[in-house]
Amino acid sequence: MRRRWFPDAPLVAWNRHRCWGVNVAIEREMTVPNKEGLHFRPIMQLVDLAQKFECGLTLHCEDRSADGRSPMELLMLVATHGTRVRVVADGSDEDEAVAAIARLFEGGFGET
Repeated sequence: MRRRWFPDAPLVAWNRHRCWGVNVAIEREMTVPNKEGLHFRPIMQLVDLAQKFECGLTLHCEDRSADGRSPMELLMLVATHGTRVRVVADGSDEDEAVAAIARLFEGGFGET
């Protein structure tokens, strides 16, 4: 898990996720374990999970990116089996969000 710095972001409030007026986001890279890749059922699991958190979630796959709360955008990632997906979270509960998404990926979205 890495932290990225966004120096041009505005300072909204001071908390542990902002340091000297700079936003800090967490990113983590994961591999799609499913044989069919990220099809609609695992995407909906991901969307349902993302909606439980306040932080912003973005998934990146090669040169494409998608909002973690948008099923259609996630479908357009075309993340097939073995594809590396980078998850970026920014907000008050970013640590918990990335950890929960990592568990979902590691568990293969409940598919065997």
